[in-house]
Amino acid sequence: MTSGQRVLIVDDHPLFREGLRSLLLGLDPTATVVQAASVSEAQAHQGQIFDLVMMDLQMPDADGKNVVKQIKDVFEDSAVVVISGDETAKSIHQAIQNGAAGYIPKSTDPSVTIHALKLVMAQGTYLPPEALAPMQEANGAATEARPWHRDLSPRQIAVLRCLLQGKPNKVIAREIGIAEGTVKAHLWAVYQLLGVNNRAQAMYRAHELKLFDVLTPPPLAG
Repeated sequence: MTSGQRVLIVDDHPLFREGLRSLLLGLDPTATVVQAASVSEAQAHQGQIFDLVMMDLQMPDADGKNVVKQIKDVFEDSAVVVISGDETAKSIHQAIQNGAAGYIPKSTDPSVTIHALKLVMAQGTYLPPEALAPMQEANGAATEARPWHRDLSPRQIAVLRCLLQGKPNKVIAREIGIAEGTVKAHLWAVYQLLGVNNRAQAMYRAHELKLFDVLTPPPLAG
C-alpha cells in the first residue's frame, strides 16, 4: 500500500465521514484525509491533487445518476470509489460506467470493508460480488460466451486473472515477475479487446462474457 496518500471523502453525514476517516488513518497513518459535505464543497478543492476520492451517491446538491461524473470531471486523475447505501445492480453499473473505480455498499461487513479499503488504497479494484450476477439478468439474456481468452497471450491472461481478483498493478507485477509498466501495457491491450476503459468496467465485462469461469484455474487433483 502506498503511504502518504491524499484522500477526499464526500458524504453529507459527519459521523460517517469521521468513521471512514478513522478507518483510513488506521490503514495508513501518514494519509491526509480531507472532508466535504456536498458536491459543491468537493468542487471547492479543484486544483488539489487527491490519490483517492471516496463518495456517496446520495448528495443534497446533486443528482445521484450523474454525481460520479460531476466528481470525476473535477478530479480526472483521482481514483473515485463509491461508498453508498444504494446497493442496486443498476446504480452500481451506472457508477462504474461514469468512471468509478470501485463500489463499496455501506452495509458491507466490517472485515470485508477493511479488505475493500486496503484494495482501493493500494490502487486495486473492489466490486461487491452480489452486484455482478443480477446485472447480467437486468440486461436481458445472458451474453453469449465467446472464446475471448484465445485472443490474449498467456501473459495477458495471467494479468487479466489477477485483475479479476482486484489486485493492484504492483501486486500483479510482483506475482507474475514483470515490470509494472509491462502490466499497464498488458492491461491496455485487454481493455482494447474487451471494449472498456478501466479496471472496474473490465470486471463487469468479464462477468458478462463469463470469463471468470474460463480463466479460473481448475482445482488441483488429489
